[in-house]
Amino acid sequence: MTNKKAPTKKPGLNELHTVRDFIRYALTRFNASDLFYGHGTFNAQEEAVFIVMEALHMPLGDLDPWWDARLTAEEQKKVLTLIEKRIKTRKPAAYLLGRTWLQDLPFYVDERVIVPRSYIAELMVSGLSGIEDYPLVPDPYTITSVLDLCTGSGCLAIIAAHVFPNAAVDAVELSPDAMDVAEKNVAFHQMEGRITLYKGDLFNPLKNKTYDLIITNPPYVAPTSMKNLPPEYAHEPKMALAGGGKDGMKIVHRILDNAAKHLNPGGGLLCEIGDAQEDLEATRPDLPYLWLDTANSAGEVFWLTREDLEAV
Repeated sequence: MTNKKAPTKKPGLNELHTVRDFIRYALTRFNASDLFYGHGTFNAQEEAVFIVMEALHMPLGDLDPWWDARLTAEEQKKVLTLIEKRIKTRKPAAYLLGRTWLQDLPFYVDERVIVPRSYIAELMVSGLSGIEDYPLVPDPYTITSVLDLCTGSGCLAIIAAHVFPNAAVDAVELSPDAMDVAEKNVAFHQMEGRITLYKGDLFNPLKNKTYDLIITNPPYVAPTSMKNLPPEYAHEPKMALAGGGKDGMKIVHRILDNAAKHLNPGGGLLCEIGDAQEDLEATRPDLPYLWLDTANSAGEVFWLTREDLEAV
């Protein structure tokens, strides 16, 4: 006799009424499913809140005024459909909704770009002025030029424009599809006068331009890791994840080889590489990396100055 898993019975529209009901139901369904979190949320509860509140175009912050707000029949169907799509397709919620948030700023996203989640954003919102009591940028107002390599959706370039109000920001992206998304986000945030987008491969379209700060969250996933990623990652563009080479560090090495030529004296490079700290230090041991921690990461972002890069 074969035991078959009974199909999940969808609730009737007369069983769920309020925001509280739908968040509770989503949490139960997500906890019973083999989902992966990390594309804007870190657990099933955050995912449930994000899907329900974003679908209803309601604020994600203080939920207290909204717990007992009742949904219309149309809203109920919409939210239930999104919950089931998240489970069935394993698509990140940001793709299902066409929207995500990074450091309290909204961004449009679709499957042409990875879902924004860089730890660099968290580091930048401090202005890089108080990291571990080491002032990488003593005064954000002194930064007049920023480069964002591999900009993807344009999120880090836009955050940089907010954090460094006197800076002109250049952003480079190789993918034409990602460039379309970045243009949409730059326009949405009304940053056309502050951010210039360049289509091309890393530093190539910039000629001899130099910057006070270079930020980059490049592709860095190794081939073996690409094969073992959760299904959610299969919906993201491969070229935005796979870094090339046996260890995934090919693009990172290209950035390190050329960054000094594009930094002003005293300027610095802020680069995210995931969990590849040991591999990078083993292949390039002469560089004096300053590894930076965030609330949810340790040793995934490093800082190097122009002088550091030129000394080796």
